[in-house]
Amino acid sequence: MKIFKKEKTVDTNKTLMEKAWEIQNKIEARRERIGKGKYGRVLKMARKPTNEEYWKTAKITGAGMLLIGGIGFVIFLIVTQVVPWIAKVLGLT
Repeated sequence: MKIFKKEKTVDTNKTLMEKAWEIQNKIEARRERIGKGKYGRVLKMARKPTNEEYWKTAKITGAGMLLIGGIGFVIFLIVTQVVPWIAKVLGLT
């Protein structure tokens, strides 16, 4: 268990190109480690979906969005139209 963090030293004498190369090397090193972590197996098994799979997923997602939107609209109508009418009939307003 580490108690102290390693301090980062900042070299103010580096040129812009040296800093850019340093950042680029860090990015490439991080990219190479992606397949070795806990999600590496999932990323290795991942593949591009076929057109059929894509369209099925898109249709199901669209239907779900329409269903949730419809339910929200019905709730909106109940709150704005039905509830005031019931309150008026009962003499609450």
